[in-house]
Amino acid sequence: MSGRDDVELAFRRHYAEQVSALSRRIGLRHLELAEDAVQSALLKALDVWSRNGPPENPAAWINKVARNHALERLRTGDRRGVLLAQNAEFVDTGPNLQPEATYSGEIADDLLRMIFVCCDESLPQSSQLVLGLKILCGLSVREIAFLLFTEAETVQKRLQRARAKLGSKPDDFMENVIAPDPARLSSVRRTLYLLFTEGYHSNSPEACIREDLCNEAIRLTTILAGHAVSDDPETRALLALMHLHHARLPGRTAGNGDLLLLEEQDRSAWDRSHIAEGLRWLEGSATGDKFSRYHAEAGIAAEHCLAPSFAETNWERIADLYALLESQSPSMIHRLNRAVATVEYAGPDAGLALLEGLEPPTWLEGSYLWCAVLADIHRRCGNSTEAQEYRLRAAHLAPNVHTRMMIERRLRGRPH
Repeated sequence: MSGRDDVELAFRRHYAEQVSALSRRIGLRHLELAEDAVQSALLKALDVWSRNGPPENPAAWINKVARNHALERLRTGDRRGVLLAQNAEFVDTGPNLQPEATYSGEIADDLLRMIFVCCDESLPQSSQLVLGLKILCGLSVREIAFLLFTEAETVQKRLQRARAKLGSKPDDFMENVIAPDPARLSSVRRTLYLLFTEGYHSNSPEACIREDLCNEAIRLTTILAGHAVSDDPETRALLALMHLHHARLPGRTAGNGDLLLLEEQDRSAWDRSHIAEGLRWLEGSATGDKFSRYHAEAGIAAEHCLAPSFAETNWERIADLYALLESQSPSMIHRLNRAVATVEYAGPDAGLALLEGLEPPTWLEGSYLWCAVLADIHRRCGNSTEAQEYRLRAAHLAPNVHTRMMIERRLRGRPH
């Protein structure tokens, strides 16, 4: 592996931990400085590691260099005396930097704190997602803009507003952010869910699946489930549904990158280890008397993973779970999915009856999902005029070419 490869691997693996640890030390008002310092440390690593090879403990190396960079920047700031006095033991003024070989075990707690910070309920949901992608996943502004199908300037503005909001928090905010606060924990779970969903059903015009985002969401949710404050049935159910969905990723695309319909997928390609892990977390979520939307979604994913074939899927059970999901988290998308499941066991007329007379919200009416489902149901009902109208709209609204081709294949009733 080249020195550049070593740095890129370290960046993805350690960026969030390093920014979290440094922000906790110098304060959230200096969050952007912490981000810059870690990036500077990684640039230095690119130079040093390419010549000398990576150190035995890359995380400790990056941590020490980033701290020195941040504190040197603060040396010229208004608080130079205070912060340098507090952190003097971390400043190496010698010409040859030799970071310590060990690295504090507190880093996991620091990362969990940052997860809660990024998902603070005082931030708009759009800012939570952008901040999470930037800090927790180490993505650049350009990558985030590409991922969310928006402009880099928009992403930058959201980041700046979020940083300003967090910078106004009390000095001890990071120390106390991990607390049994249901609203905050709900916000954390929602952001991690959105992160996974964006990876699984990417809105990018170039990629229909972002497995790296799915992996990051699972990694962060596993950390969440490992802490006493956030290890509860809802968190376990969320982790279960992520693993169960991830299990099907190897079968979702053909060799040429085309998305495959569920009935086209080779189930032997599904990842059995993720299925087993998902079922283990699902079993662990069945404690207490709370049934959340994540329980319902994990149950649906489990039904798909355990079905021997598309034809042998328990579609009635899935439709019932979507009805439960709709009662837990009212949304027209759940009604839409319930109609899809109903068609498979009760016929297209029964599925269409669930959608007739409904006025979808603007965001769904303008989505390829709504149009594709209605096109398929009308096609099965023999309503050719309506089917053609919705088919054209669905193809036009598809976010990328692979999704568009899958829609066309499905709505023409042709196998892959």
